[in-house]
Amino acid sequence: NREARRTYNSQMETCSCLLPCTAALLNIHTANSALANVPKHIEHFSKFSPSPLSMKQFLDFGSTNACEKTSFVFLRQELPVRLSNIMKEINLLPDRLRTTPSVQMVQSWYVQSLMELLEFLEKSPEDHGVLAEFVETLVNIRNRHNDVVPTMAQGVIEYKEAFGQDPLTNQNIQYFMDRFYMSRISIRMLINQHTLVFDGATNPLHPNTIGSIDPHCHVTEVVKDAFESAKMLCDQYYLSSPDLLLQELNSENQSISIVYVPSHLYHMLFELFKNAMRATIENHNEGANLPPIEVMVAIGGEDLSIKMSDRGGGVPFRKIENLFSYMYSTAPTPQLSQEHRTPLAGFGYGLPISRLYAKYFQGDLQLYSMEGYGTDAVIHLKALSTDSVERLPVYNKTALRNYTVSQGADDWCVPSKEPLDLAVFRLAK
Repeated sequence: NREARRTYNSQMETCSCLLPCTAALLNIHTANSALANVPKHIEHFSKFSPSPLSMKQFLDFGSTNACEKTSFVFLRQELPVRLSNIMKEINLLPDRLRTTPSVQMVQSWYVQSLMELLEFLEKSPEDHGVLAEFVETLVNIRNRHNDVVPTMAQGVIEYKEAFGQDPLTNQNIQYFMDRFYMSRISIRMLINQHTLVFDGATNPLHPNTIGSIDPHCHVTEVVKDAFESAKMLCDQYYLSSPDLLLQELNSENQSISIVYVPSHLYHMLFELFKNAMRATIENHNEGANLPPIEVMVAIGGEDLSIKMSDRGGGVPFRKIENLFSYMYSTAPTPQLSQEHRTPLAGFGYGLPISRLYAKYFQGDLQLYSMEGYGTDAVIHLKALSTDSVERLPVYNKTALRNYTVSQGADDWCVPSKEPLDLAVFRLAK
């Protein structure tokens, strides 16, 4: 009996040592099998089109019909759809760009986030623990994707340094980046609304906001906030800054307000103020009186428009579209040290992403420049919350064609950059 007990105890000790290893192996196996199924899930969810929401729908749900279970059931389906649609397009990028370390890293973040969301497909919305876990997962996903923009920008730099540029690749990358970053804006919007509405806390600075939406967003207040932030940066670097002249045009003689996301509007205005201030200072002699930056806010039946005018010398007409190009204006190269970086230099993707914020709810951002004088930047937004509907990319045959188009011969004559030598023609006579 003693021998039998010794043998039994010895076996149990061995089993207890193996338990953690076995559990770890099971976890790895489970993770690997889940990872192996990711392409199937992407294929499945990319067959669905994203469901665009209007600002009014966001607002009504958050203020009057806020039900965490309803939001959970919607998001556990909608977020995988939006992620999968854009992940299908990542695979259509040129191989040499898609295989850069930075783009591979971004892709891994998207795969991990999709896997985490898929775990909730079979869970019950009636379980409060599941709802709390879902909020925590959404916060983790949002944090994981914080550096997507600079990391993808770094991928473009890696590609350009290794392979240079060509018109067709530039066109493909421009098309993809607009859609990729727009998708990212929309995913963050959904995550922010759910986490802010259902975290049970009120923002003391903005007690009337519904999630990230302000039902009465006073446009001029956001203009002033963005101006002050840009002015502080400008004063730190240049030791001076232009003033602001602000004007409101409203037939009802009231402060102009709309239903909007203040952080989106602030992002656009801050970028435009930085550019306008830098151009104004660098186009005028030191000590000279700086002309002010003029901002006009106007609202009509359909549109709210914000026009920002500077006297910064303007931009040549042929360069305007380059300012919105991801291949032309990329993030600073890693070798560039922080101390030599101009805070208002417009590095990164400031303008193209600002235009996407404007387009996200069916608006736009346009630049009109007079070289030798200055630039007008105009933000167009929808005045009505019912018209402010998400603009979302969808993966389909039309999108596929945009990646497979070949570079054909130009159907317009290409002008010579050298003066025409008419003497050749005279001699021919």
